[in-house]
Amino acid sequence: MKRKEGLTMRQIYICGLAISLAILTAAPLCFAADYDYKTMTPDIEKALKNRQSRYHQLQSLKQEGEIGENNKGYVTSLKDNAAAATLTAAENQDRRVLYEALAEQNKLGGTGLLEIQKAFAEVQQEKASPGDMVQSSSGDWKRKSS
Repeated sequence: MKRKEGLTMRQIYICGLAISLAILTAAPLCFAADYDYKTMTPDIEKALKNRQSRYHQLQSLKQEGEIGENNKGYVTSLKDNAAAATLTAAENQDRRVLYEALAEQNKLGGTGLLEIQKAFAEVQQEKASPGDMVQSSSGDWKRKSS
């Protein structure tokens, strides 16, 4: 089977990009809940890149107790900090894009988004570092101990 050189390079680039971004963001969700992206759309790629670019800043604010992982699969600004609120809004917007794409591509129906949010909340809380703020299913906030 003969391939054009440009197509092969594009495939390598897309696969490499998808793998590296998935490791930081979507892989835990996909493997933990058996969801998968069927098609890597431009919106998904953009959301993954955005999340990767803000990852270190997000982790820093988590360690400072400025933001935490809530029980709905999103981050919450816990203090009156405009920068944290802006970062939180951007992160949540990208997470929403990813959640909706997973629900749609996996044909999960009307409750699919809620299922994905719940699965992602569990994964993010498990991945949280000791000292990060996490919200329990009852709504209480606490520092993760281990």
